Amino acid sequence: MSRNEERAFHDLLSYIEEEMAFESGFYNDAYLDRRITARMRRTDHDDYTAYRRLLERDEGEREALLDSLSINVTGFFRNPEAWEQLRLVLRELTEGHETVRIWSAPCADGREPYSVAMLAMEDPEVDDRHVEITATDINADILDVARTGAYEISRTSDIAAELEPLEDPSQYVDEEADRFVVRDAVKEKVSVEQHDLIRGDPKRNFDLVLCRNLLIYIDASYKTPIFRTIRGSLRAGGYLMIGMTETLPTECRDEFEPVYKQHRIYRRT
Repeated sequence: MSRNEERAFHDLLSYIEEEMAFESGFYNDAYLDRRITARMRRTDHDDYTAYRRLLERDEGEREALLDSLSINVTGFFRNPEAWEQLRLVLRELTEGHETVRIWSAPCADGREPYSVAMLAMEDPEVDDRHVEITATDINADILDVARTGAYEISRTSDIAAELEPLEDPSQYVDEEADRFVVRDAVKEKVSVEQHDLIRGDPKRNFDLVLCRNLLIYIDASYKTPIFRTIRGSLRAGGYLMIGMTETLPTECRDEFEPVYKQHRIYRRT
């Protein structure tokens, strides 16, 4: 990126932050640039200044960009091998038959927390009656999708393939033409709430927190505060699962011990 392009890019970010109420400073520039240039290609704009002019006059494009900037990449049982290790954690947590509290943050369109619920319901060694799942995200629109629990098949979303880790997906999801709908028995285990993981207060006494595939997009200066929030939300000895390509911030490594390090599952010390 040339110096002029870099200046135009940061001018565009300033506009997005000041006029569109999106706090770009939380995210790293590489992530923001990928999402913005994708919208530029869709609208046949080849430079940041011209695209900013489009945003200034087109409310629909402003909404489309904000939706694109929201981190909604997800899937049922993403990285299936990691879920097999999570199965062991769920067995251990439910062994004493006490209520097991799980937090999925951010939950995007709900497929992650519903995966947890279905895994618990399917495994005969997990007592799913004691499992309670809280699903949170900052994006109110994507939370509406999560509450509905209906997912359309598309070129980039093969729902049937995502559900393959389940022995019999039809027990938990109904297939209706070009979409899959999560059954009520699964949805009843998941409570959906809006929450800002960066600026929001910690929650309390969770046994397991899933914070997967967020940190790769976040600016380094905000990673430690996120982990402080997560640690404050976990009971002593509670578990944390992060994304397969993510690592704990250096400042927080003494606060978590690896349990299944290859699959990024840790325990709060």
